[in-house]
Amino acid sequence: MTSTETVAGTGLVTEVKHPLVAHKLGLLREATSTTQQFRQLVDEVTLLLTYEATKELGDEQVEIETPLERTTARRISGKKVAVCPILRAGVGMLDSVLSLIPVARVGFIGLYRNEETLQPVEYYVKLPVDLAERDVILLDPMLATGNSTAAAVATVKAAGATSIRLIALIAAPEGIERIHREHPDVRIVVAAIDRELNEKGYILPGLGDAGDRLYGTK
Repeated sequence: MTSTETVAGTGLVTEVKHPLVAHKLGLLREATSTTQQFRQLVDEVTLLLTYEATKELGDEQVEIETPLERTTARRISGKKVAVCPILRAGVGMLDSVLSLIPVARVGFIGLYRNEETLQPVEYYVKLPVDLAERDVILLDPMLATGNSTAAAVATVKAAGATSIRLIALIAAPEGIERIHREHPDVRIVVAAIDRELNEKGYILPGLGDAGDRLYGTK
């Protein structure tokens, strides 16, 4: 899989460049995509992004028995994984990650954006107790202003997390800058970095409100 890595501040951003990702992202952007289609596409794009986001997880050599002989294989070693979707839209990405890492623990961070101030309001947090011992993958389809995502990063850090990745479908430059200004150690993996935010803090060209499109609400 091809990706473009750029440095924003002192942080690393990976924009995944792959025909399948580009194709599915284009379908996600279309206003005519149904709720069912949108969910399926989010699932598929998240699978591809998870592949990229986890490529640096440590592994080790182990011995196994095949039906024919004894041989060696690679297994993920070191820290275990915690997957933490940011409610509510991040939940639409959760099953995709768990299908690849079924042993991961799951935490939830409930945030909503005050539409007047654009600031995050936290209303629910439930995290694994051993977060300090795990690689944390945060899930949020849209990295727009970065306010809510930065707050979520601060929440998992307060719970002990030291290894944090963010998977997002699309990001605005303003959101990337915000995250890496406050949390330069967080690696961001996205399908696309879009042009800008509008006056209401929505990503352009974007794909609309991911939560509404995932769950058929307005």
